[in-house]
Amino acid sequence: MANYIYQHKNWTDFTWNEQKISVLLAKVRNAQGLLLGKMQSLGFSLQEEALLSTLTLDVLKSSEIEGEKLSKAAIRSSIARQLGMEWADKIHSPGNVEAIVQMMLDATQNFDKPLTEERLCSWYAALFPTGQSGLYKISVAQYRTEEMQVVSGAFGKEKVHYEAVPAKDVKAEMDRFLSWLNEEKILIDNVIKSAIAHFWFVTIHPFDDGNGRIARAISDMLLARSDGTAQKFYSMSNRILTERKKYYSVLEKMQHSDSDITEWLDWFLNCLWNAIQSTEKVFEKVFLKANFWKTFAQTPLNERQIKILNKLLDGFNGVLNTSKYAKINKVSTDTALRDLQDLVRKGVLKVENNGKNTNYSIT
Repeated sequence: MANYIYQHKNWTDFTWNEQKISVLLAKVRNAQGLLLGKMQSLGFSLQEEALLSTLTLDVLKSSEIEGEKLSKAAIRSSIARQLGMEWADKIHSPGNVEAIVQMMLDATQNFDKPLTEERLCSWYAALFPTGQSGLYKISVAQYRTEEMQVVSGAFGKEKVHYEAVPAKDVKAEMDRFLSWLNEEKILIDNVIKSAIAHFWFVTIHPFDDGNGRIARAISDMLLARSDGTAQKFYSMSNRILTERKKYYSVLEKMQHSDSDITEWLDWFLNCLWNAIQSTEKVFEKVFLKANFWKTFAQTPLNERQIKILNKLLDGFNGVLNTSKYAKINKVSTDTALRDLQDLVRKGVLKVENNGKNTNYSIT
């Protein structure tokens, strides 16, 4: 008796409830069209800012799903640099961030290129540039050669959620997967193809680690194909993080079933629709920032002041005071105070006294 989907004969001949899924697909496609239309009506600088915000969120949240915390500022700076954008708040990004950003940008900016074993292995190597996953050494230039289990629970009380495709079958299964993914004659909507590819890839689980992040990159690549543009304005990873429990629950259920993946497609399409809807909240900051700089376009400001204002507009941690300004800009507290008082006089910042300290915020 088959315990897992891949143990069924012709397991990748996936089926689903066409009537149910077509209704959801139409809703998603409509939402995609409305969002792209709205974004394309904006000016170039706003589109660029929105793209930067979305890509930053995607890299940040895809890593968070796997329990890895990266610096938002470092991700943002790396994306801006790699896309040739000019931003005043660029900072140095560590090598691991640079590599992860390269992987995501390759998936979304080169969405129309074939996905090959070599390209996949380069993504894998980007996720683990040291050849280590935590304390364990892994082979980053090839598919796994050992058996793989998805396990949770404390030592001695582990629960096996899933046993992946046997190592000896991985190469053949991946060749079939890549052939299907790159076949342009397959009459299937790229949104549906994105959902199937995500499920198919994590079911094979071809690498020692990083399969979830690579699956989401593959999904994003196919969603970019569905949009017909590298301009990415919504983040599936951000929404998956919000629905993480359901994500893993549906995955596990489908991996223990036959080839009917209606429930997975239902969840994926609803998750995508929610991701598009929540984009409005993400872009509130983009519009706020654009309106702010439009308002103060003619106000004389030095580089230090521009840097701190961008940080405030992008989501500053805590409150801004003289000492923080001095530390960020590597200047004396006297210089920091003069800069801040100048911004208050010009109506850019306002003073907020809490009884002890003097803090500053955007007007």
